[in-house]
Amino acid sequence: MGCQMLWLPLALTLMMATVSTGGSIVEECDPGDLNGLASFRGGIHMDTSGRLAKWVGRRCCRWQGVSCNNETGRVTEVHLPGFISSVDFVFQSQMEGWFSPSITLLTSLEVLDLGGLAGLSGRIPTSIGRLKNLRKLYLYGNKLRGSVPESIGKLLKLEELHLHENRLSGFLPPTLGCLKNLNALLLHSNRFTGSIPASFSNLTNLMHLDLHANSITGHIPQNIGDLQLLKELDLSDNLLNGEIPASVNNLTSISVMYLDANHLEGEIPFPSNYGQMPLLGFLRLQNNQLGGKIPPNLGYLVSLQRVSLENNKLEGAIPFSLGNLEALTELYLNGNKLSGVIPKSIGQLSHLILLTLSHNSIQGPLPNEMSALQNLQTLDLSFNSLTLNSIPRWVAKLPSLSRIYLAGCGIKGQIPDMLKSTPSPIQELDLSANDLTGGIPAWMGSLTQLYSLNLSRNHLSSSIPASVADFQELGVLDLHSNNITASMEHVFKIGTSFPGGSLTYVDLSDNSFTSGIQQISVGTLERVVYLNLSHNLQEGKLPTSMEKLKALQSLDFSYNKFGFGLVEALANLSHLETLKLQRNQFTGRIPAEFLNLKNLKDLDLSDNLLVGEIPAGRPLSDFPQSCFTGNT
Repeated sequence: MGCQMLWLPLALTLMMATVSTGGSIVEECDPGDLNGLASFRGGIHMDTSGRLAKWVGRRCCRWQGVSCNNETGRVTEVHLPGFISSVDFVFQSQMEGWFSPSITLLTSLEVLDLGGLAGLSGRIPTSIGRLKNLRKLYLYGNKLRGSVPESIGKLLKLEELHLHENRLSGFLPPTLGCLKNLNALLLHSNRFTGSIPASFSNLTNLMHLDLHANSITGHIPQNIGDLQLLKELDLSDNLLNGEIPASVNNLTSISVMYLDANHLEGEIPFPSNYGQMPLLGFLRLQNNQLGGKIPPNLGYLVSLQRVSLENNKLEGAIPFSLGNLEALTELYLNGNKLSGVIPKSIGQLSHLILLTLSHNSIQGPLPNEMSALQNLQTLDLSFNSLTLNSIPRWVAKLPSLSRIYLAGCGIKGQIPDMLKSTPSPIQELDLSANDLTGGIPAWMGSLTQLYSLNLSRNHLSSSIPASVADFQELGVLDLHSNNITASMEHVFKIGTSFPGGSLTYVDLSDNSFTSGIQQISVGTLERVVYLNLSHNLQEGKLPTSMEKLKALQSLDFSYNKFGFGLVEALANLSHLETLKLQRNQFTGRIPAEFLNLKNLKDLDLSDNLLVGEIPAGRPLSDFPQSCFTGNT
């Protein structure tokens, strides 16, 4: 949601206005208005919409995007948004050029909409304060630089100020606090620094405040609770520190509050009583340094739909009262220091779609009441202190569950057959870092909707069954650190019905594969970005068909028994950033074509049987001698 909820749809208003006074038609534009518009047009050197090309003559009230007052003949609105929509079409236009400060000559202007033009550069005019009738100012989605001028505080009629997605910098002027009619202040996705002015507490009509994705420091203003009408508050992705002020309890209209990705600390101070923040539906506090326990009073916020408290320092048990949040659909508590058992009340969250509790110290057993989570699609309990021994049978019976993450949960034995036929097809399965034994079962190929499979860091043995070739949508395959043997050839047949193949990430490292690399040309691996076959027993020559891996960025074949010369085909992998071939038996010279690997950042060819000189030039000359040692 975030900023998307805060954006107001801006439709182009096309007006061909005729201005009349006392029965006579005003044929010409006010001289100041005409001068201001002409200067603006003169600063633009590209307009893909063609609107400015129609600005000819002196009758500016008839120009496309310009509206005038019927009584005074003065220009009151300029509508030139980048996004143009009508009944028949939608068009994203673009203007490139300089934002002329002469626009402030239009002193009767009430609406100025130049939002989303993408290429408007320059600064917000210091004389912006002359536009004392301005109600709406949209300059978002451009390339404006510099600071917001203090004179903006003179726009006392301003209701909406949208300056987001520019390159604005400097401190936020305290004079913004003078705009007491403001209901929307969107300054996100810029380069603002300094603290939030205390004067912002004067903006008592404000309903939308979005400052996310800047470099704002200091504390959240203590009196932010004075903004009684505030519905949406987004201060995320800044450098704010200190504690969340208790006055947030006074935000009686708040429905969206995003304070994530800052350096906030202390305890969560809300709600202090039942009935506070009754409309709060979306709460993000993740990626801070919040500590203490999850307040039991959080259960009072019965409108909550999505809650993210992940990656903080929260400790203690998950409060039983969270079971009161009957509207909850997503709950993120991963990456904390939570302990104790999962409360039985979690089973009351009948609308829950996603539950992630990974990377805590939560203990087992899992409550059987969780089997009531009929709408649960994603369950992540990875890396806790659960010691499950086996996957509870109710997990495989949840009717909506399609993403199962149970890494590091102490699961033993073979991969259970009950995962073969689940009510909802499994799309993502992570059973890594357990004590699984036996082989990969042949029935696993029947999971045809599987996109991600991670069985790494177990004790799996035997060979990869031929049925894995039936995976038609698998994008991520991670089998590293097992005891899998024989050929890897079937892996290269996965997803062949996809144009370019389905695989993007393959890690088969730290196993005992002896063959299969030659079959890399059998499949279609044009989308693979990461391929790691290191620490195996592969031997022979690298196939020239490697050049088919057009998207490859990371290739690690180190610690094998590959021999013969380095194939020149590797030099055709233009996106390659990492190439690790150390500890093999490659012979001959380093091909001069390796100089074509312009994106290479990590290279290791050490401990082979290579001879001759290293080809002169970048990128090879950028790497230290250690990348080539152990050769002749």
